Amino acid sequence: MRVVLCNCPPEAAPTIARALVDRRLAACVNLIPNVRSVYRWQGEICDDAETTLLIKSAVDPAKLEAAIAELHPYDVPEILALEIDETHSHAPYLEWVRAMTR
Repeated sequence: MRVVLCNCPPEAAPTIARALVDRRLAACVNLIPNVRSVYRWQGEICDDAETTLLIKSAVDPAKLEAAIAELHPYDVPEILALEIDETHSHAPYLEWVRAMTR
């Protein structure tokens, strides 16, 4: 069980979120708008408006990563997987995530 963080252009966020849920790769994706990312890319400092996707999933992380990479418009999308401490998480919610991603 994991939460995956992914920043993307605001216009791409709903499409990626819906596709991941539709493919049963995510139980839920929260879209957190109005994120501002400052980073270095190809020798330049970039300052971009983005939306953060907070993706809850129990599928094979490689499948989820491949789908995000396929759907994402960036050459190198941010895909950060954080494992969930299931001992200290709400069991009924975790079961729902598992059921939605089977």
